[in-house]
Order: sequence, then structure tokens, then C-alpha cells
Amino acid sequence: MHVVQLIPSLNEGGTERGVVDLNREFVRRGIRNTVISSGGKLVPLIVSEGGTHIICDVKSKNPLTFPLRVLKLRALLREIKPDVLHVRSRVPGWLVRFANHPLGIPIVSTVHGFNTVSGYSKIMVRAERVIGASEAMRAYLKQHYGISDEQFRLIPRGIDAEGFNPEKVDRDWIEAFKRQYDLQDRFVITIVGRISSLKGIDWAIKALAKVSDQLPAWKLLIVGSPQSGQENYADELKTLVKRLHLDEQVLFTGSQSQIREVYACSNVVISATTRKPETFGRTLVEAFAMNCPVIATAHGGALDIVKPGITGWLVPIEDAEALGAAIVESSRTKLTGLREYAIANFSLKQMVEKTIDVYKEVLRRVEKR
Repeated sequence: MHVVQLIPSLNEGGTERGVVDLNREFVRRGIRNTVISSGGKLVPLIVSEGGTHIICDVKSKNPLTFPLRVLKLRALLREIKPDVLHVRSRVPGWLVRFANHPLGIPIVSTVHGFNTVSGYSKIMVRAERVIGASEAMRAYLKQHYGISDEQFRLIPRGIDAEGFNPEKVDRDWIEAFKRQYDLQDRFVITIVGRISSLKGIDWAIKALAKVSDQLPAWKLLIVGSPQSGQENYADELKTLVKRLHLDEQVLFTGSQSQIREVYACSNVVISATTRKPETFGRTLVEAFAMNCPVIATAHGGALDIVKPGITGWLVPIEDAEALGAAIVESSRTKLTGLREYAIANFSLKQMVEKTIDVYKEVLRRVEKR
């Protein structure tokens, strides 16, 4: 089987990491995998792990170049002759719709986000099978696009349990990181991901300000760089921290390559998403794998992942008092069995095998035509 995954670019992000994970696991299983994107820092990883990467502009939204890019993609697909096309985003989705028209290669899509409902977004359900990572996504696609259960396939994103293994952490790196940010003997609260107003970092900071005197000595780590166009929001966060006199406790670490070790330094991980929920919540599962509990906003994929009082806490959107109370409770509560829960429910193995089953399913449908 030859699978082509199409994604706008290969830089940081959960979608990109999922493409990399599937590439590695497909190759291990003898499946030929090609990734088509406009490039990015993860390209060498795709190649080093046995996959093929082809640079093609499947990112630009420029309508003037669209026809030429359709022709280039069509010629490329004719040349490499894939069995299945797996579309990961809307621009590649539209390009594939027109490039594939005379070729008839079966298409699978994965909807990674709760995008604005529109004709433009509808392209993601114009596939023989549509993959979503949560029941929240199933309900969203049913409500807005009328997708059927026959077309939808629920596949929770998987994490590499060995990649996120507490026994394999770099102890020297952890000690250096703790010294750099003065984390020794501190209750460490962590937010991981690109800095964006949708992440709700501002109300997490406000919640901590409300309960600071109820916590043991604490630090908040904001781990990630500003998303493109969100630089002003990052500056606003730093101004908020100064206004609340939390300069010594709220730390902006920038992007970190060793996220596993960051989780190992943490006592609780927060996902405080606001208006737009996470489709899944990969950081939550990664934290579980590292035996770290989580606090998450009670919407989207977090509802499938977080079991209140068992693996963490759920709080209403932008409710600083509820979030503050959950943080205090997390400082006084020891939750166990988190890694076992992550492996049992959100393994990379289940994600890969279910995805391959979807490919086989659409190929059988083609054979019957």
C-alpha cells in the first residue's frame, strides 16, 4: 500500500506530529508513505525514518496560483501512483478535489479543528471516510455538515508511550532546567503549546493570582512561542504578569525540544482553551503518560480524555474561580494510574491500526465498484 499524506507545512504542532508518527509507524509495517507539504523543520525526520517527502505548495490560499498548483499536484500524483490520499487541512483538501478528479484515487480526511462553518471548510467532509479524534468532533460535523456515522471514523490521537516514558528522561537536562527556572521545591504548573489567545493563558494567570496564598511555593511555566500573528497577545500576557506582581512566579520559557522532560518537572498541566475547543488535547494525554495530572476546560476533546477526580479536573470556560479552586485541589491531591490510563486508551498503536483499517476499507470499496 502506498499512502500520501498532504499537509500545508511540517513545523511544530499536534497535526504535524501526528503526520510524523504515522510516517514512522507505516514504514515499520511495510507501508510506503509519502508526505506532500510546502516544507518545514520536520522534513528531515520524515526522511530519516524511512518516508518520502515531496515539496509542493499545498499551503498558499492565493486563488490566482490555484489552477497551476492543481495541475502540478495532478502531475505529481500521476507520477507517484498512490493508493490512498490522506488530506490533513483545507487548502490541500481543495487542491486534491480538483487534482484528483480524473484520477479517482480514494480520499480520506482528518478534521483537526473546529473551523468556522462555511463552504470553504466543508471540503474536509468531501471524502470517502472522515476521521475525527473525539465525540465532540463527531457531533460538530453531524450538526453542521450532516455527516453520517457510516462516513465518520472516531480515532483518538495516539501518543508514543516509549517516547513519553518517565523511565527514559534525561536527568541532567531536568536538573539544569530546574536550576535555570528555580523549580526546586516548587509546585510547578505548566501550559504547553503555541501562545495564542485561544489558549486562555490570561485567565489561567488571573486564576493563579486569586489563589496564590492558598498554594505552596509555586511556578507557572508557559512553554511555547507565540503563534504567528499572536505576538501582541504574548506581550499583553507579560504586561498582565507585571501588573499582578507575578514576575517571579510566571515564567515564559519559549519553545522547548524536550517536552517529555518538561512534563517530568511538572506537578499539573493546564489546558485553558477558550472559545474554540481542542479537537483532542494531545498535551493532556502526553502528561498522563508522564504521570502528571491535568486541568482542562470542559469542552471539546477534553471531555473524552479527562475523568474528573481520576485523571484530573474539568472547569467551565473562563471561570477563573473554578480554575483556581482546581489548581488548589491539585496541589493537595495525589492521583495515580495516569500512565496506565493513557496507554490503555490513547496508544499510538491503536491510532495507527485504526487508520490503516480505514485505508483498507476505502480500498475495498474501490474494488467493488
